[in-house]
Amino acid sequence: MPYNPRMTPSEILRNGLDSSNPGLVQLLGLCPLLAVSNSVDNALGLALATCSVLLVSNAIASLVGKWLLPEVRIAVFVLAIAGAVTSVQLAIAAWWPELHDALGIFLPLIVTNCLVLARAESFASRQPLGLALLDGAAMGAGFGLVLVALGALRELLGHGLLLALLPPGAFILLGLMLALRNWRMHARAATAPAAESALTDRSAA
Repeated sequence: MPYNPRMTPSEILRNGLDSSNPGLVQLLGLCPLLAVSNSVDNALGLALATCSVLLVSNAIASLVGKWLLPEVRIAVFVLAIAGAVTSVQLAIAAWWPELHDALGIFLPLIVTNCLVLARAESFASRQPLGLALLDGAAMGAGFGLVLVALGALRELLGHGLLLALLPPGAFILLGLMLALRNWRMHARAATAPAAESALTDRSAA
């Protein structure tokens, strides 16, 4: 979502969890979303790792972004993200080696997730620290909810349907989740004018 200097905390939360959800609206991070979500444990692990990186990178972007020259801003943010990802990867390897092995290459690939760099550059670098952290938490939670929901569906359906555990099954299930969200948004848009019209009629009466 483009930078809006007048965004309130509630709007930032709604932006990350719903209106600009990284997984269902912006369609960012689809590679790990489809590859790692074959179980709830793996999905939750990657969701927490991504959220941690978002918090750290947003905090750094908020603290130093306004002081950086345009020519070096992106490079500094990429270095900060790479440092955050390395720290998270080493922590998981030390404390949860089984999860580290399960996530494999998709942990370091968080560096290339467009979501992380986009939030640092387009939002966090122009916001105070508190709002930048809130945005990182909201975007991370929005991405994590989609990841865990997809992991739960695949793990549940995989007991009787092998396709659900394979990458094509993940793609199909994500498409169904997108269709469900779009249907809900269209239904909400269709009922809003009718509700406003009924309210206007009551006011006139």
